[in-house]
Amino acid sequence: MDSFERDNIPGTDIPHGGGGAPLLSREELEILFERSKKELMMLSEITNAIMQSLELDQVLYTILTALTSHEGLCFNRAIFFLVNEKNKTLEGRMAIGPHSAEEADKIWRHIENNRLTMQDLIDSYDKFKKDPESKLNQLVKGITIPLREDMGILALTILEGMPFEINSEEARSLVNDDIKKILNMDLFVTVPLKTRNKTLGAILVDNLYTGTPITKNSVRILNMFADHAALAIENSKLYERTVYLSKTDWLTGLWNTRHFNDVLDEKLLEASGSGTPLGLLLIDVDNFKRYNDSLGHQEGDRAIKRIADILKRFSRKSDFVCRYGGEEFCVIMSKTGKNEAQIIAERLRSEIESSFKHDDSVPEKLTLTISSGLAIYPSDSGEKKELIRKADTALYTAKRLGKNRTCLFSDAMAKDMMF
Repeated sequence: MDSFERDNIPGTDIPHGGGGAPLLSREELEILFERSKKELMMLSEITNAIMQSLELDQVLYTILTALTSHEGLCFNRAIFFLVNEKNKTLEGRMAIGPHSAEEADKIWRHIENNRLTMQDLIDSYDKFKKDPESKLNQLVKGITIPLREDMGILALTILEGMPFEINSEEARSLVNDDIKKILNMDLFVTVPLKTRNKTLGAILVDNLYTGTPITKNSVRILNMFADHAALAIENSKLYERTVYLSKTDWLTGLWNTRHFNDVLDEKLLEASGSGTPLGLLLIDVDNFKRYNDSLGHQEGDRAIKRIADILKRFSRKSDFVCRYGGEEFCVIMSKTGKNEAQIIAERLRSEIESSFKHDDSVPEKLTLTISSGLAIYPSDSGEKKELIRKADTALYTAKRLGKNRTCLFSDAMAKDMMF
């Protein structure tokens, strides 16, 4: 059989003839076969690449690289927007591509001269992670779009769960979109990243600098690719959620002891490198056993969660708050010396005292307070275990002196502990 009806071949851009059912010659079929074979191999390579990592940013980087690589889909620019379900917004997350024609020429010459493959570009993620702030990437990360029908093509891509092809001057004239101006978009395509249950985000691609038309066939492949990308992103998000839960306390949502130890190592290394102090605050809830025994374990759990919420709310954003044990907490305060650390510690103590003191549902004799011990790196110790021990010594002193107070470690405390 030397011919075949074109209508039976999806995705072909070969024009139909007049009269009856248009036919393809054997030569045309062979061209289509080779093209389909190449497309399947490319999609397989891209899919394998994005499945190699569960880190979300690396997955996004791999997808964008595949979209812009000359061995991939060859778009000039590819941009990711992810849905923020809590805020009902679409947020710019990552972009790969030049910001100007001059930058485009420089990038393409570098790729050509060094004969970089798509895998070479994907393997450059570590370099991108260290210096991800290209002009386009900076621009994209500042974009937040409310998910409403009047907020333009990107919002509609999410709300309607369908692609939009702005691939003609006529279509372009119908778009009144502030984002189009911010990103200097001309002719472009958006596709949703959909899983079975929801739309995770959208990809925007264009050929701003080469002016190469985005064909129906390119859009077809892009949609196929988006399905694989959505699955990879969903897997990555589930993995990140699992990792997050393994680091947090089930009751309070604060970081747990295991993660505290990792972070303290990291923060002490940073402090050593920058020559800045670090405050370590250990906290214990006063008379908690009496509270728990009198009111029951459920009320005890509520009290612990309440204290955790206060610690989190009245600490600084840069502070690391952790549940250290049953009724024990700790706060790591980077770039914080003795005086500032004492002010923060006293603020936390005062807020917790006030919260329970003015709660009529808590009997006065059961009112909860906290005692805290504070040690400073490097003046009290330059070593992790010793710093924790000295903060604990200060906490013991606060308890011994009558509770509901903050004590800063001193050498005199260490001497007292020996007797």
